[in-house]
Amino acid sequence: MHRLKSIRLGLAALALGMGTAFAADKPSLKIGYVNGWDDSVAATHVAGEILQSRLGYPIELKPVEPAIMWQGVARGDLDATLSAWLPATHGEYHEKLKDRIEVLGPNYVEAKIGLIVPDYVQARSIAELDTYAKDFGGQIVGIDAGAGVMRRTEDAIKAYGLSEIRLLPSSGAGMATALARAEKAGKPIVVTGWIPHWMFAKWNLRFLEDPQKVFGEAEHIDTVINPGLRPKAADAVAFLGKFSWGAADVGEVMLAIHDGAKPAAAAKAWVEKNPEKVNAWLE
Repeated sequence: MHRLKSIRLGLAALALGMGTAFAADKPSLKIGYVNGWDDSVAATHVAGEILQSRLGYPIELKPVEPAIMWQGVARGDLDATLSAWLPATHGEYHEKLKDRIEVLGPNYVEAKIGLIVPDYVQARSIAELDTYAKDFGGQIVGIDAGAGVMRRTEDAIKAYGLSEIRLLPSSGAGMATALARAEKAGKPIVVTGWIPHWMFAKWNLRFLEDPQKVFGEAEHIDTVINPGLRPKAADAVAFLGKFSWGAADVGEVMLAIHDGAKPAAAAKAWVEKNPEKVNAWLE
């Protein structure tokens, strides 16, 4: 009996040692995401959690600016990013670096920028903003001056001949605070924004129609890797190529983070709550 127990303990130790060696053989993966972009934080942390907990890769998540993110993947300083807005927002980066990176495909479709209102607002299109200018206090609440959506909004004011509306620069947090106050009071407001964003998970919002397409067509958010990742982590690349989710899922993670959860904790909770989706990505 003692001998049998000893054999079992020995086998268990051997298995544990093999598992440790297997984990140690996995290369550390560096994934870049756009610092301050909620959707980028959410997608990157969920993918990182799966790569680490289900596939056994040590993970390093790097918050960077978009240009540094693209250059990092092209150089191999970063193995991947799940935050490439294509074809327009990051189109210049892609055109410049396309021969040194590999696009695995979209992890989110129907990404969009534009002017957003609560669903109770009467205005349906950008062209109607002058008509309801008094309801909005004569302003569009924006984000940081110089942001892409801000430049497009200035273009929209000119394209639609809006003379009673001005763009008020703020910040992402300032815009969200103004929207929260308006929602609580049931007052009309128009803000610059985009989807995916946690505010769509919190409130019933819609984009104002843009028949002139000043804000462009819907985009997709793609996963991009350095070509060197494929030979060293084939199963990681296979997973990253299948990882794709919708507004409700990414909105849930973003909202949890906005409400105070640490990104890693929010990602782990989502992964534990959605085993079927995770397993489908890992097949």
